[in-house]
Amino acid sequence: MAKELVMAGKINTKGFARSKRKDKDDETETSRMVKSDSTKAGDIVFITICVIISLICIIPMINLLARSLSASDFLVRREVYLIPKGLNISAYSTVLGDPKYIKSFVWTVILTVICTFISLTMTVLCAYPLIFNKLKGRSIFNIVITITMFFNAGTIPNYLLMKELNLLDNPLVLIVPGCLSVYNMIIMRSFFYGIPDSLRESAEIDGASFFRILWSIYLPLSKPVIATLALFYAVGRWNGYSDALMYMKNKDFYPLQLLLYNILNNMNSVEVATQEGFSTPGLSESLKAAIVMFSTIPILCIYPFLQKYFIHGVTLGAVKE
Repeated sequence: MAKELVMAGKINTKGFARSKRKDKDDETETSRMVKSDSTKAGDIVFITICVIISLICIIPMINLLARSLSASDFLVRREVYLIPKGLNISAYSTVLGDPKYIKSFVWTVILTVICTFISLTMTVLCAYPLIFNKLKGRSIFNIVITITMFFNAGTIPNYLLMKELNLLDNPLVLIVPGCLSVYNMIIMRSFFYGIPDSLRESAEIDGASFFRILWSIYLPLSKPVIATLALFYAVGRWNGYSDALMYMKNKDFYPLQLLLYNILNNMNSVEVATQEGFSTPGLSESLKAAIVMFSTIPILCIYPFLQKYFIHGVTLGAVKE
């Protein structure tokens, strides 16, 4: 009798699970049908817009790649669009064969890593204290920090300040002035506000210090925003050249973008020589494209590794509960 009851219970359990699974599948199918009927047109419009924007971003890069790999004759006749013609890697050989390009590239990578680490550290240390209500003068600190987003001393006062600090022609001038972004600090502070206070209070009851709470609770929970801001800082430093243009004279510390900026500005002399018959026709156009690709591809390689955090980080504050 007991065995029969056990068997009957198993059968009833299986039947209930099967019925529940069937009801869930029916609900999923119904919601899918409702969604397809009500949002199909909207999905098509959204996908179309995304495809158009993607093509606008991708086609110029494909064109640059095709121009950098094409022979000079086809470039002179303007026959290169999206597919390389007359495969030629002489432009890349010129770029990669010159020691100054490699040296500038290595220096820029080191500079980007250092600046990103220091900027993230400064951003966290600035944003973390401002989330505590018991911090004396918190509102004053917030006002003073926010004012710097809208008011700037200007180029000449900044140059005089760097001169007084003996930072001119010093690699530190590429690191110290831009080590903190107020906008990024506000993003970090907003993310910290979203972490429940109960976690911090429980850690305080257990005797954890402020830095222990930051290290063990806030930083592990802030991976999305940290990855997003790291990407912002890295891209900003990688693409930056104006500070080096104003403050640096030592070419050994020229970042890659400044070196390429000077090369592109000096291309006019190459073009004049081409017109006079002293240079290979179309070489300057191919070299320009190769230089741009050489400076763009490395930073693009970072995006796939941070994509899962980046999507969460850029939507920070989009939904309020």
